[in-house]
Amino acid sequence: MPKQITLAKFAGFCYGVKRAVETVKKLKAENPDKNVSVLGELIHNTDVIKELEELGIRTLKDIPEHGDGICVVRSHGESPEVIEKIKNAGFTPVDLTCPDVKKVQQKAVELAKDGYYLVIVGKSEHPEVIAIKANAKLWSDKVVVATSVEQLKPFETEIKTHKKTGVVVQTTQRITTLNEIVEYLTSISKELHIANTICQSTAMRQSEAKELAKENDLVIVVGSKKSANTTHLAEILKDITSTIHIENDTELDNYKDLIEKAQKIGITAGASTPQNIIEKVIKKIEKGE
Repeated sequence: MPKQITLAKFAGFCYGVKRAVETVKKLKAENPDKNVSVLGELIHNTDVIKELEELGIRTLKDIPEHGDGICVVRSHGESPEVIEKIKNAGFTPVDLTCPDVKKVQQKAVELAKDGYYLVIVGKSEHPEVIAIKANAKLWSDKVVVATSVEQLKPFETEIKTHKKTGVVVQTTQRITTLNEIVEYLTSISKELHIANTICQSTAMRQSEAKELAKENDLVIVVGSKKSANTTHLAEILKDITSTIHIENDTELDNYKDLIEKAQKIGITAGASTPQNIIEKVIKKIEKGE
């Protein structure tokens, strides 16, 4: 009996990622004689980074002392200080910060300027969060990053004594993480302002994936292990049904038994997963390889 495979409608590139990848390729095509570099990985996907390298688009780990050509600020964003460093090194900066991420940065700055004790709900090591924090810190030193109540506990006295508390969220965070932190802050804050800055694409992707998980024996989440929105998807779905997280079709071999047993398989993918990778996964399952 052939397997029933359902692909999520909101699987693969979101608007911000699609815009970043297409613009960088266009920049190189229009400037073949110029160096085109990206500060950090443009998106969290090894296959895409490899494709960009083949087109002559370099990934920079750090800003060199002297550079030339175009340097792209990726969709995660950067602080004004970093953009200034790019200019000072000799690059022409092109800012491809995702519009949704820009909104979080702007809201964080607004709250910091207005004297709020700012709580950024997100992973402190994530590039998007690093940029949000750096932008807010230009206006206030009362900025803290957390993904759990435990991480906020050391700042409880400071938050309690501060007149007002503001909250922004990493665009790819889980709504449950935000809810837990808001519940805690409500109990210790004099005044609380919450900006739910989880992007609509992430919210819809997570909501649809939950329904997919309820209707299938197995859900396969496709995307980089470094991608926050992809790992969050896998975490959410594991509580509902049998779930595996793979980067591409070659990893399916590690889960042959699970795939063989499953009759109904749902497939979803992170915001930085290209369509061709998703298609390869579906084809391999259909062939029963």
